[in-house]
Amino acid sequence: MQKHADFIEFTQIEPAAPISVARHGWRAKCLQRLIRMDLPVPRTVALPAETVRAIAAGQLVDTQRLASMFGEGMLVSVRPSPENPDWGGPGSVLNVGMNDARHAALRASHGAEAADALYLRFVQLYAIHVARLDPDMFAAEPSGAALVAALAAYEAETDEGFPQSPARQLTEVLRSMARAWESTTARLLRQAKGAPGEAALGLVVQDMALGIGPGFSGSGTIQFVDNVTGAAQVTGRFRGQSQGRKAAQQTLFLTRDPRGPSLEEQAPEIFADLIRHGAASRAKLREEMQLEFTVETGKLSIIDATRVARSSRAQVKIAVALAHDGIISREDALLRVEPRALSELLHYQVDPRAPRDRIARGIAASPGAATGKIVFSAADAQASAARDEPCILVRRETAPEDIRGMHAAVAVLTERGGMTSHAAVIARGLGLPCIVGASQVHMSGRERTLTTEDGRVFRAGDIITVDGTNGEVLAGAAEMLEPALDDGFRTLLRWADNVRDIGIRANADTPDDARTARTFEAEGIGLCRTEHMFFDEDRLTVMREMIFADTSSDRKVALDRLLPMQRADFIALFDIMAGQPVCIRLFDPPLHEFLPHDRDGMRELAEALDRPLSEVTRRAEALSEFNPMLGMRGVRLGITVPEIYDMQARAIFEATVEASRRGAPVVPEIMIPLVSAQREVELVKARIDAVATAVKNEMRATFTYRLGVMVETPRAALRAGEIAEHASFLSFGTNDLTQMTYGLSRDDAGRFMNTYVSQGVYREDPFHILDVEGVGELLLMGAARGRERRPDVTISVCGEHGGNPESIAFCRAAGFDYVSCSPFRVPVARLAAAHFALLAPKKS
Repeated sequence: MQKHADFIEFTQIEPAAPISVARHGWRAKCLQRLIRMDLPVPRTVALPAETVRAIAAGQLVDTQRLASMFGEGMLVSVRPSPENPDWGGPGSVLNVGMNDARHAALRASHGAEAADALYLRFVQLYAIHVARLDPDMFAAEPSGAALVAALAAYEAETDEGFPQSPARQLTEVLRSMARAWESTTARLLRQAKGAPGEAALGLVVQDMALGIGPGFSGSGTIQFVDNVTGAAQVTGRFRGQSQGRKAAQQTLFLTRDPRGPSLEEQAPEIFADLIRHGAASRAKLREEMQLEFTVETGKLSIIDATRVARSSRAQVKIAVALAHDGIISREDALLRVEPRALSELLHYQVDPRAPRDRIARGIAASPGAATGKIVFSAADAQASAARDEPCILVRRETAPEDIRGMHAAVAVLTERGGMTSHAAVIARGLGLPCIVGASQVHMSGRERTLTTEDGRVFRAGDIITVDGTNGEVLAGAAEMLEPALDDGFRTLLRWADNVRDIGIRANADTPDDARTARTFEAEGIGLCRTEHMFFDEDRLTVMREMIFADTSSDRKVALDRLLPMQRADFIALFDIMAGQPVCIRLFDPPLHEFLPHDRDGMRELAEALDRPLSEVTRRAEALSEFNPMLGMRGVRLGITVPEIYDMQARAIFEATVEASRRGAPVVPEIMIPLVSAQREVELVKARIDAVATAVKNEMRATFTYRLGVMVETPRAALRAGEIAEHASFLSFGTNDLTQMTYGLSRDDAGRFMNTYVSQGVYREDPFHILDVEGVGELLLMGAARGRERRPDVTISVCGEHGGNPESIAFCRAAGFDYVSCSPFRVPVARLAAAHFALLAPKKS
């Protein structure tokens, strides 16, 4: 049984009324601010959250008293007003109070067509959203006959005529909207948008400003920036109505336009008022707003104002413009831009206004968009690039030998993989759009086809678009937006640098990567993976000769041929970075990664080395490992095949001397990978020190260098104290450290990770967002133990987590010196670091 409340609160919105966002919601507070600015807002009443909850619970609001606040012939709208506009809410209901009597009066004053349309629209809304009747029965276009049919259908379905009492209509609308907000579906939807499950809803009831009349009338919206670019521009729509006994509608442009009549020409005073109201709203509400308005026989009404919907590039431009105009502070501008949004500005993007023919969806592993012809191998990608034909490399999953193909492609699509799979990591480093884990498609390398779920078949040479920002694969060539590295972008990041308090470096393996890092103003290179330098064709052959050498002296002969190539690589990096720190990781992968994996490749290698095929095959099998990630790689290879690290150290030191002689002094940082014991560091350090001494004597030069350790094994984190005694820095490689802590391959995790996250086994994918409880504890222990033994040791993170905002927050709170991430994630990291510095509690 419903309980009648003697009094349930509601408040007319006036300048001094006690309206708050927490109780009455954002829309009620926004309308009050408009009223305080003397904008022509129709009479509005706000129902607070507790009133709405009471209505949902079955209490009856005194709608007679509420209706009396709007006078005789009440005609109102009811709109939702949650605390945050992003949380959504039930749809607005217009024309509440419309009945036969009001309909007859409107027919006399405004004409039958307008009156029938208003009444029908309300009957349809009421029947579908309040009475919960079948929508198909109330879908007719406006006409007198449609109105009669709708009223008859309502009566047939409910066994009573359409409600004629405005108070009863209002009661039912309020109850319907209140209960819709409390439904399970609505709770789940708003929780997905970040709202708490118990988030409250306010409602606003407002006099209808119909936008029809015998004189110049109509309704529309107006805003003063472009949604996509953020550029200053008057945009919107206005549907004019010239009312006689019959309505004639005309859609007008807002500003003067050669394509047709405009509001600015037909009603210049109203247009000028809108411009003035827009400027006032921007200044007082400290935001770019869209105004919803009506004009009734020349009288302007502002019925609502909402924050302009905007793309990421518009978000940056708007925030910087508001700060430049003194409306908000620079700090506020920084906090208004979501760090991850910057990724969209760095690359081409699919124009959101263009049509999309989606053929598959996967994991958005690297942002940006590109269009090209499908290729199914690295060799085909290189051939396509040589013809200046953009191509998209499609693989079941990528391997190190695909790197050259990835360099040649404009985007990468894989059927398998996750956020930290090989394809994802390399693509982010190269700034390539990439989608991984696109399990909705089936790729056949033999038949060179890509088959979608709906049966469409795409062949090599067909054109597709990869949208790495949204994880969508599109058929054909999509319309694109260019990168937006404009003054607003650079200004925002300059402000970020002024407030952040943790360093940001870039992972860069090539001169192109280093130039990108400088473009995005990274503070040095935090990880240069030297193994990627050996996959070029001319070096790969020499590398394979070294692998097949039988003696140490034979290995040295091959490595001596690689020495000038490595030296040139490092000179190029040092020159580009111009004195900024460059941290070079010594050779890490197992040697078998440099060998072919099929019989044809083995035959070609045997011919190149002038050795029997059986010997080449036997040696390749001997180098293969059951678990290469945990096998002969990193420092283990450097100790058992020391000639490799000797050559790399010499190349680094000779490059240091050459680059320092013609530019800024260079202090290289040399990082030993996969360390798990103090003795490993001692052995490698002794040989590197010897090489440094030899180079100084041979080149009659002096230089300094820093030797450090990449902490990738749990044991290295636990023994960081004794390791730090021989290391100037400890850089946590969180990719491998996460794998070893979890006992989980990042390349295989994509097969079940979604299930694990959805069922709450893991809160997030630990390869995407740093596991602060497990891996994070190892970082904290390692950092603390390292600093205890060596207070001046530099602590950093150089895994893919370094570009993740949540991980940056952890590293900053832990007192790390810097994070290093892919070059194209540097802007994201710079802004995220500024956010955390601004939001952190102030130190007393």
